[in-house]
Amino acid sequence: MKRRIRVALCLGIFSFLLLSAGPASAHFGLILPSDDIVTPDDPKALTVQAKFLHPMEGHYMEMEKPKRFGFLHKGQKTDLTQSLQPRKGRSEDQDRDFTFWETTVTLRKPGDYLFFLEPAPYWEPAEDKYIVHYTKVCVQALGLEEGWDTPVGLETEIVPLTRPYGLWTGNVFTGRVLLKGKPVPHAEVEVEYLNESPGNPSKVAAPSDPYVTQVVKADGNGVFTYAMPRAGWWGFAALSEARWKLKKDGVPKPVEIGAVFWVYTADMK
Repeated sequence: MKRRIRVALCLGIFSFLLLSAGPASAHFGLILPSDDIVTPDDPKALTVQAKFLHPMEGHYMEMEKPKRFGFLHKGQKTDLTQSLQPRKGRSEDQDRDFTFWETTVTLRKPGDYLFFLEPAPYWEPAEDKYIVHYTKVCVQALGLEEGWDTPVGLETEIVPLTRPYGLWTGNVFTGRVLLKGKPVPHAEVEVEYLNESPGNPSKVAAPSDPYVTQVVKADGNGVFTYAMPRAGWWGFAALSEARWKLKKDGVPKPVEIGAVFWVYTADMK
């Protein structure tokens, strides 16, 4: 009897270790505009969505209303937090609904609009920590290419060194990872494809887990580069552990803070 109990315990521990050794799905904050370029001959209102997901796998998490959402244009920030409206989506792979947030914005002045998001902290029980991803995307408007390389001033962020719009499939994206305004040497950057990008409805099937999340390392100045092999939206996330903690049931827990930037690539035709 005792021997059977010991064997059962060993099998249980072995199974737990196998599960623990499996790859963790990468979380990404997402700001998804209906267009990344608004041309002078076709000015229109943008629909902008805020989501939290595993992009390549198409798994969405429930998202509380962001703490802060807006854009930076010509050095001035505009707060759009109160304009956000809750929306429901369906995460088909998980067979459940999820909440995301949406607003409509009309860009009336030329220049680059850096949309940014500070979410409410997300509790991830599987990792026993909170997740806060400071997310950005750039929309170029009405013919003026100016402002895309300006830091927003978030706790952590990626500042593009490649103009983050007008990119062909196969172009590279280069960015610098900042934490409290300073470069992060040798930062690890996770890269994922939004596997249901508009205009590219056929999903990519990853042949094995390492293909889901690409990983690149920044150099000593926090600079990284990645070549995007497919048309659609690509997300870049550089993760750090915050110096501050948040309490869960009265117990201080670590906080993963992410600098996330999204860019769009198009095929040459």
